[in-house]
Amino acid sequence: MTIEHTSKEIIFKVPKNTKIEDLQDLANLFEFKQLARKSKATQKQLDTLLSESKKGRWESIRSKIGL
Repeated sequence: MTIEHTSKEIIFKVPKNTKIEDLQDLANLFEFKQLARKSKATQKQLDTLLSESKKGRWESIRSKIGL
């Protein structure tokens, strides 16, 4: 892998046999980091959001696997 830096962009060159899924994971990470950098959310707000997103998860998993 090589990384080139030009005046307008940074270019990552990877072997042709690199899995597209792996590249998509990296692209998603870069996008997340850019969005998070702009966030004004507090840690308490993030913790609350995480807690709310987890509500009912176990019940959903149990019903999907038949428990």
